Amino acid sequence: MKPLAFPFPPGESRYEPSPVFARLREERPVAPVTTPDGMSAWLVTRYADVRRVLTDPRFSRAAATRGNVPLNGLGRLSNESLLALDPPQHTRQRKLIGRALTPRRVELLRPRVTRLVDELLGALARAPQPADLVSGFTVPLPVLVICELLGVPVADRHRLHAWSDEVMGDWGARAEELDRALADFMAYFAELCAAKRRSPGDDLITELVAARDDDDGTLSDSELMNLCVGLFVAGHETTVGELNMFVLTLLHHGEWERLRAEPELIPGAVDELLRFVQISAAGGTLPRVTTEAVELGGVTLPAGAVVLTATPSANRDADRFPDADRLDLTRSDVAHLTFGAGAHHCLGAVLARMELQEALYGLMRHAPDLRPAVPESDLSFKRGMMIRSLESLPVTFTPAS
Repeated sequence: MKPLAFPFPPGESRYEPSPVFARLREERPVAPVTTPDGMSAWLVTRYADVRRVLTDPRFSRAAATRGNVPLNGLGRLSNESLLALDPPQHTRQRKLIGRALTPRRVELLRPRVTRLVDELLGALARAPQPADLVSGFTVPLPVLVICELLGVPVADRHRLHAWSDEVMGDWGARAEELDRALADFMAYFAELCAAKRRSPGDDLITELVAARDDDDGTLSDSELMNLCVGLFVAGHETTVGELNMFVLTLLHHGEWERLRAEPELIPGAVDELLRFVQISAAGGTLPRVTTEAVELGGVTLPAGAVVLTATPSANRDADRFPDADRLDLTRSDVAHLTFGAGAHHCLGAVLARMELQEALYGLMRHAPDLRPAVPESDLSFKRGMMIRSLESLPVTFTPAS
């Protein structure tokens, strides 16, 4: 079986995954691929198989940080980072962060996020039109939220976001550029953690510093720095991309007016949009490596095989989601895999859902007749990033009175 070149060319529409995924789900659900950096891997495209890879401990993240597996983006964080560990080491770090991101604590943040939404959209309404929704709303909202949660000074947000874009480089990103951005991040957070020791705050980094300084040695210095970088990057980049694509998708599919008329649909609509929208051409989670021979999708994978999961494909699997290629804002049981599954299920999933909900509520309040000010063909994504992140989104709307 000849390996396929991956990532695949995009489909004709920015709202649909590559058509190659559908063919693979039908014919070769576990297929050999090669990536631009020369890695040979197995690509998994069906929902049940992707979920199994994410939950079965024989598919190891820790093993993927060793040997000949190329490391890109956040994968270049130290092998002590949360993203690179398997249980029980992973569990130890995850518990530290999980206390700050429980559903109850996230709900306590909701009023503050609502105020940020109102402030940003209020300022956008006062700006000349067309206004850029990206620079005025979809980027600053998640960045400000993660800065506040972590205890990062708001004045530093622009340079940290620039480093974050570098870290989220795609398969073509040069290793030296990624490493330079990571080094800048590590140096920044080393200084910030030192400042938190001198003057503690009511924030997550202060809590992590305290855990690091406990007698039981809960965290090493390296683990602490890696956690800070991972939390900042993962805590806002995908939310920015999702929010951009939510707006475009709702307008493209004629569902903006429905949400405006029925805002009570927004919580469920957020999960359906998380399933439906495509913010990653490569589709996924970080590589896993098999620790022993495993049968998957009719293929016996040997020990040491590199496995990639195609989340956008799994989220469009008709065996799991009836009429999977239709956007249905009233769909029930939307158990998508956008946040992963198993031990590495996204820690910030509850926070991301809440931010996306409040962003949509706010847009319906402040900009109910929002429309793009340019043709869709004029919109472009930032080059060289693992996720689809719009350069800009010029919009017009009548400010709500």
